[in-house]
Amino acid sequence: MAAPAFAPHAPEEHEALIEVSGLERTFMVGDEPLTVLRGVDFTIPRGAYVAIIGPSGSGKSTLMYQLGCLDTPSAGTVRLAGYDIGSLDDAELAALRNRFIGFVFQAFNLLPRTTAVDNVALPLRYAGVGLRERRRRAREALGRVALSHREDHTPERLSGGERQRVAIARAIVTEPALLLCDEPTGNLDQKVGREIVELFERLNDELGVTVIIVTHDPALARRVRRVIKIVDGRLVHDGPPTADL
Repeated sequence: MAAPAFAPHAPEEHEALIEVSGLERTFMVGDEPLTVLRGVDFTIPRGAYVAIIGPSGSGKSTLMYQLGCLDTPSAGTVRLAGYDIGSLDDAELAALRNRFIGFVFQAFNLLPRTTAVDNVALPLRYAGVGLRERRRRAREALGRVALSHREDHTPERLSGGERQRVAIARAIVTEPALLLCDEPTGNLDQKVGREIVELFERLNDELGVTVIIVTHDPALARRVRRVIKIVDGRLVHDGPPTADL
C-alpha cells in the first residue's frame, strides 16, 4: 500500500509560525566551503510584519530561501508551522510551501498571455480546485487588491503597479499563513511602491497574514513593525526599525 501523501496541518495556537535556531548555510565554491549564514536565531509569530534587510551579499536572499522552504540548512534548524524543513524531502517541502506560503517577486512572474484572473487562479489549479471555484476565489483576491476592473486584462495591458497587485492577489488566493516578498517595490517608482507597501499593511491588518519583506529600501524597512538585519551572514539587529538602518 502506498504511503499517504504529506498533508501539513495548521499550526497550533501556541506555536510560532517560524522558528530559526543556529541556522548555518554553507555552499561549496570549487573545493572551498563558503559559509553564507552563521548561527542565525529568531522567532516570528503569526501576524507579524517584518523586513529583512542587509547589504548585497549579506545572506538575506539565502535566508529568504530558507524561510520559503526553497533550501534547507547546513546546520541548525528552520521550523515552519512546527515542521523542521531540514527533515523533509522535496515533495514534502513543496506541500509545505503550497499550504502556508504565498510568494511575491520583484519581477512579478506573471504568465504573459494569460488574463489577470487566470494568473491569480493558477495556484488553485495546481491544487486541484475546480474551474468555477478557482475563478470565484481569484476574483475575490483581485477585489482585495482593488483590481476587479482589470480581471480580463493580460499583463501587457497593465501598469507595473497593477502587475504587482495581480502578483499579490495570486499570492493570497490560497489563503497562506505567510506572505514572503522579495524586493516587491524594486521595479516600481516611489509613489507606486508606497501604494504597494500600504497594500501589504492592509492585508496584514485585515487577513492577519504574516508578511516578511526582503528589501534594500530603508524607507520601506522603517514602515514595518520589526526589522531583521543580516550583515556578513550574521544577525546584527532584530527589533523595531531605527533611524540608522
